[in-house]
Amino acid sequence: MTPVELSSTVLRAVRRAVDDGELAVSVPERAQVVPPGPGGRGDYATNVALQLARPAGRPPREVAEILRPHLGGVAGVARVDITGPGFLNITLSGREHALIAEILRRRQRYGYADGPTGQVVQLHHPREVRAAVTAQVLARILRSQGAVVRVSCEIPGEIFPEIPGQISPGIPGEISCEAEPDLAEPDLDGSDPSDPAGPEPVWASPLGVTVDAPDAHGVLDTPSPPDAPPSPPLNITLRPVPAAQDPIPLGRDAARWALLHPAPHDRPRITDEHLVQAERNPLFRVRYAYARCQALGRNAAALGFSAAPGDSGAFGHAGGSGASGDRASASSTLLDILDALDTYPHALAAAARHHAPDRLARHLVTVADALLAFQHTVLPLGDEKPSAAHRSRLALAEAAGTVLAGGLSLLGIDAPTHL
Repeated sequence: MTPVELSSTVLRAVRRAVDDGELAVSVPERAQVVPPGPGGRGDYATNVALQLARPAGRPPREVAEILRPHLGGVAGVARVDITGPGFLNITLSGREHALIAEILRRRQRYGYADGPTGQVVQLHHPREVRAAVTAQVLARILRSQGAVVRVSCEIPGEIFPEIPGQISPGIPGEISCEAEPDLAEPDLDGSDPSDPAGPEPVWASPLGVTVDAPDAHGVLDTPSPPDAPPSPPLNITLRPVPAAQDPIPLGRDAARWALLHPAPHDRPRITDEHLVQAERNPLFRVRYAYARCQALGRNAAALGFSAAPGDSGAFGHAGGSGASGDRASASSTLLDILDALDTYPHALAAAARHHAPDRLARHLVTVADALLAFQHTVLPLGDEKPSAAHRSRLALAEAAGTVLAGGLSLLGIDAPTHL
C-alpha cells in the first residue's frame, strides 16, 4: 500500500465513522500520512485525529480511538496504534517479511549507503586515546554512508584555533564537533615528546587503533559517482572530553565501549562496571543478546527447524501463558524489535550526520533489549510443534543478531557466539 493509497484509506475510515454517527464532522479533503516521528511506531503515522478533534468537540485521543477500528479492519493494515496526543500509527501487512528479508540479504551491510556519495571528509583528532578511538569509529560510520574518509592525528604541540562546536576560523570549513579538552587531564599518551611525530602510543595496539594512518573498514576511499561534480572536503576536528583514567586494564572491548558509549561531551567512566556480566551493564546486554541469537539457532537446529522470513503470527504463548494480557505483551515485544531493526539505518545515518558514534552504541542497546524481551517466544514450548510462526520468529532473531554483529563490528567490538 502506497502513502497515497493509505491516505485514501484513512479518509474512508473517517467517512465510515461519520456515517455510523460516531463523529459529527466534515470529511477532510486529504489526510497527511508520513513516516512516524520520535516515539512513533509502525510504517506510517497520521494526525487526522488531531485535525478533527476541534470540529468534533472531542479530545484527539478519543477521536483516534473511534477511528482505530475502522482502520484496523482494512485489508493491508496489520495493526493500528495510538501514540502521543492522538497520532494514529499504522503498521502495514508484510512489513515483517520485507524487513527481515532485507536485513538477511544485506547482512552486516544493512543500513549502508548503496554506493559512494562523493562526499570527502578529513577527520583530525588529538593524540589522545578517546579521540583516536572516536575518529576510527566515526570514519567507519561515515564510510558506511558512502563518504570518502581520511584520518589524521595531530603531532604533539600542534595547536588548532577552533572554537568547540563552531566552524574553525583558521581552517576554512573545519568543524570542531565536541567539547574543549581539559588541559589538566593526565597524559595517557605514553609517547616520547622529543619525537616530533611521536612513537605509537601505548594504548594504540591494545585498543586496536592505528594512529596517523587511514583506517580501513567498510566502504574504502572510492571515487565520486560518475558525472558528479567534485565535492569540497569537509574538515572535522574531533575533540571529545578525554578519559581521566587509563582504559587499557579494561581490555579492548570494554575499553572501547567505555570510550564510545557516552556522548562526546560527557566524561567517560573508566570503571570495572563495564566488565560486570549483569543486566545493569549495557555492553553485556548487547553482547549477550547476540550470543542468545546464536544459541537460538543452535537449539532450533536441534529441534529440526530453521529460519524462514514470514509472519510471526498470533502469540499462543508468552512465557508459557496463553492469557490475553500475555499475548498483548508478546505482540508489543514483536513491534518493539521490528521498530528497533527498522530504525537502525536511521540511527547509523544520524551517527554519521552528527559525528556521534554514541548514537550507534545506544541504538544497539535498544536492539538488544528488544531482542532479549522477544527471545522467549522463538522456540516451541513443551509438546508444541515447530510452526511457520516459529520459523519466522527465528528469522527475526537472526536478523536482530545480524544488526548487532554489524554495529559491534563498526565499533570495533567482538560479537561472541557463546557468553
